[in-house]
Amino acid sequence: MKAKDMRKGTVLVLKGQLYSVMDFNHHTPGNLRAMVQCKLRNLQNGTQTEQRFSSTEDLETADVFQQKGTFLYSDNNGYHFMNGETFEEVAITEEMLGDGRFYLKEGMEVQLSMHEENPIGIQLPMTVTLTVTDTEPGIKGATATNSPKPARTETGLQLTVPQFINVGEEIIVKTDTGEYLSRA
Repeated sequence: MKAKDMRKGTVLVLKGQLYSVMDFNHHTPGNLRAMVQCKLRNLQNGTQTEQRFSSTEDLETADVFQQKGTFLYSDNNGYHFMNGETFEEVAITEEMLGDGRFYLKEGMEVQLSMHEENPIGIQLPMTVTLTVTDTEPGIKGATATNSPKPARTETGLQLTVPQFINVGEEIIVKTDTGEYLSRA
């Protein structure tokens, strides 16, 4: 694959390590050749790095396939999922999940990303329903103003919500940005 064809979520093999593309920017400065600047996450240890490639440079992509999985529980060894095809239990480390861990609820269906029979990450649904466990009390009559307040969900996710959201309410959150969408 050429560097200019890279997309967010693509898994690359660089120096024998697997990296996921978190963000990329294709630009052509003045009289120089086009280049792709990208932010990569190492899928083994979770470290982030920035890399620059020529837009015509050939990159090796990893053979990644998706399998259905169900989130079971988390402990000191990581986050445990049941593979929906083989019914085996697989563990994924917190570093591999990144911020995806804040959207996981027991029994939730996800897509497991597998490389050579090893789990390397998950693909979450577009939205999840979470319960607010901590937020300031709402100000009466604040529905007309757009003044968000901080909140924390049952999974530990911190986000901003409108004034009318209270503790114990269920909200719908976008998993790619972590934004509040609406009440559930």
